[in-house]
Amino acid sequence: MARKLIFIDIDGTLTIPGDNTPPDSAIKAIEGARRNGHIVFLCSGRNKNMLSPLLEYGFDGAVGSSGGYIFEIPEGSDDYKTISDSPMSREERDLLMDILKRNNIFRTVECRESSYTDEGFKEFLRENSESSGNSELLRWRKQIESTLNILPMAEYKDEPVYKVVIMCSDEGYLEEPLRLLPKDFNVVIQDKDKYGIINGEIQPKTFNKGTAVEKVAGYYGIPIEDTIGFGDSNNDKEMLETVGLSIVMANGTESMKRIADEITDSVEDDGLYKAFVRHGLC
Repeated sequence: MARKLIFIDIDGTLTIPGDNTPPDSAIKAIEGARRNGHIVFLCSGRNKNMLSPLLEYGFDGAVGSSGGYIFEIPEGSDDYKTISDSPMSREERDLLMDILKRNNIFRTVECRESSYTDEGFKEFLRENSESSGNSELLRWRKQIESTLNILPMAEYKDEPVYKVVIMCSDEGYLEEPLRLLPKDFNVVIQDKDKYGIINGEIQPKTFNKGTAVEKVAGYYGIPIEDTIGFGDSNNDKEMLETVGLSIVMANGTESMKRIADEITDSVEDDGLYKAFVRHGLC
């Protein structure tokens, strides 16, 4: 078998949303694939700091901030080697933040090491805690509660921003942002949950998970047809459209299942491991 380059989303794919501990079967799959000479990257919307707890499970590198920051973990080294670093410009950031604020949309800005969230966001999450079907809401609630370096917006000090995560409870709040932002930004809105909570993420058009796949494949000299992507939600769309083989979890969104080459079982049903075995990766 040709050497494969494998990209794995975290929340809802590698782990239960908001968790930092993969199932034992997923760890077994990753270890087996790497022993067989394949390259395994995390590919997440999380920033570098948020995804760092997962790195102990033995990855070759990671795509963070949905493609904004990409790094390799050289074998036997504790240092990361940057492959690509492309935060949004100050002008892009200021435009985006202003439009979201005036439309009463909760903002969480993701920098490389830290994230900063609007005052009142934690209370909003707690009030809407019934929305358990929304993987992004679950993830943010758990991360806010565990204080995973998500700080109040008042502490933000002009650090480069890669992505802004948004959340609101009324589609009307998105009317102006969806009219003005798409010409300069990729705006990904997740499927609305049954309680009406809407979440998404916004980043510059200069990067996404698909461009990250291309950059990492070029870095290692691996043809795109030998890349495999695992995802579950709408922010995995470009990755799934770019890789040679796209696999979506059974717990994934219906829109992502429609574009996938294959659907595997859910996170809690050892879906990642089963797909690795099916394709002879481990």
